[in-house]
Amino acid sequence: MLIRPNIGLLTIEQDELKGFSRTTAEIEWLLLVLVLIYLVAGGASEESRAAISMALFFFAAFILGLHYVRFYRQETRAKIALETWVMIVFITWVLWYAGGVRSPLLNLYLLPIIASALILGKVMTFFEMAAIALCFMALQYDPKTRGFATVAYWGELLTLLAPVILVAYITTMLSADIRFALEKIKRVSDTDDLTGLYNMRAFSAILQRAFKQAVRHTRPFTVGMIDCDNLKTVNDTHGHEAGNRLLQHAVRCIREELRGSDVLARFGGDEFIALLPETECRGGREMGERIRRAIEGAAMDVRGGDIGTTVSIGLASYPADGGNLEVIIDKADKAMYRAKQQGRNKVIATEDA
Repeated sequence: MLIRPNIGLLTIEQDELKGFSRTTAEIEWLLLVLVLIYLVAGGASEESRAAISMALFFFAAFILGLHYVRFYRQETRAKIALETWVMIVFITWVLWYAGGVRSPLLNLYLLPIIASALILGKVMTFFEMAAIALCFMALQYDPKTRGFATVAYWGELLTLLAPVILVAYITTMLSADIRFALEKIKRVSDTDDLTGLYNMRAFSAILQRAFKQAVRHTRPFTVGMIDCDNLKTVNDTHGHEAGNRLLQHAVRCIREELRGSDVLARFGGDEFIALLPETECRGGREMGERIRRAIEGAAMDVRGGDIGTTVSIGLASYPADGGNLEVIIDKADKAMYRAKQQGRNKVIATEDA
């Protein structure tokens, strides 16, 4: 079981998809109601009413089965894409029996296009627009009056498609801008400005998720507390700018030693906290020693001179050092303070006590 740095975001993504699914369901019900009103108001001929009623029945059954029976495990974009394609098929069927491109229901195509542009992105929206264009061609074509090769046919087709294309373009661009802004806000809220690491709010969510999975699958993990030994001296001697650079330098060294599955965050001040999934105490100690040696051997240039730094590291592991997350973090913190008290530039695990 490898726990990736973004594992704590999986629940957030599912919540987002659930919101999208609810929005899609509301659009589907709106589509069904509009067609039902058209049918009840007498907009369809007697010959067409049976075919439209049958389409309404199957579309309603599709909505109920998908959103209320819930035979799937979790929400996915593929499921939402399926729903938009079913909407396009349903609308095309209804229009075929409701007057084709002359029908007042023609603009119903805007509903699946809006849903796709908001949720599924540019590529899927492009393919759905292409499918709708083919539907327009089929609905508009009349071999008795005109063929595909006439200028009038293509002029009318473009006129009919223009509103759908415009709505698709504007909605897609708006959705992309909103998503970019939200992602930027999320990055700012989840990361530390100086180091670019996770802040404790984001790290806590990841750690809680990792702990639950470790308990469920009986798998170990190690928490490491890392403290820069001489940040205060650097700040007093060379200024806070040099101290900030020292922290960034330490972070780069630590990151180079961590695996892709490990998670690093800024705990506060000159302290960092690391989550090492699938790692027992022995593996955590080896990782800690690599980090300690890497930082000890990498000096930082400040005003033409080299500044060295070291770190003190404390380790605690699940389940060897406790079955409670708060206890494990507290033990790792105490082990780190013992490393500082014993001369700094050391790696100490809880079992060393």
